[in-house]
Amino acid sequence: MRSERAGIGLRIAAAGGLLYLHLPIAFILLYAFTTEDKSYQFPPPGLTLKWFAVAWNRQDIWDALWLSVKVAVVATSLAIFLGTLAAAALWRARFYGRDAITLLIVLPIALPGIITGIALRSTFGLLDIPFSFWTIVVGHATFCIVVVYNNAIARLRRTSPSLLEAAMDLGADGFQTFRWVLLPNLATALLAGGMLAFALSFDEVIVTTFTAGQQTTLPIWMLSELVRPRQRPVTNVVAVFVIAVTFLPILLAYRLTRGTETMHGTGK
Repeated sequence: MRSERAGIGLRIAAAGGLLYLHLPIAFILLYAFTTEDKSYQFPPPGLTLKWFAVAWNRQDIWDALWLSVKVAVVATSLAIFLGTLAAAALWRARFYGRDAITLLIVLPIALPGIITGIALRSTFGLLDIPFSFWTIVVGHATFCIVVVYNNAIARLRRTSPSLLEAAMDLGADGFQTFRWVLLPNLATALLAGGMLAFALSFDEVIVTTFTAGQQTTLPIWMLSELVRPRQRPVTNVVAVFVIAVTFLPILLAYRLTRGTETMHGTGK
């Protein structure tokens, strides 16, 4: 009897936690359809799709969206390349200071975004680097690399080195071993890490604020539009789009990595 009560209590607590986390998102979805254009009323006085048409015809939204997509794609590509190399190096090599280097790699995502943003802005200023598309990419890559690295190193640690040794014993060179043995084991981890990196880059605000200069990504556009009361429904429509763009890669990354705890060559 006592265990049943405890189970019901845990379910109620879990439902309350989920409601606390997701209720604000539900309000965003609701007010993207409201007919009121100045303030929020609950319940909304009416529902309409006109704000979606307004957002569709706003060129400034499309420009901000295109910039966010370009930055996310380039930052993710850079993160996959550098994060995979870092993970492979630290997986294979054993040397003094290895743990310290691992800490330095994951530090950017552990630090508050404002610290990373200020550090990057100061560096660009000292080196007289003008703000551009590439300064945003560099800022986003600092934390995207960590996401890819964490996925890659976790998968590599579950991959037996005997697989690589067996491939080389059978005559495979380094590239063939990577192409036919290591990469298939890493593929879903890299894809999941890349999707998570893309989602993080696409909706990043704090670091972008310090590295964008006069450029406007979609999250920066949303932040600037919040001070204009008549633009709130349009901002909510864009927020719905951002939720979809960031939710889908995270969901796909979860599905790709689910059930991969058991890897070939681990003896399990």
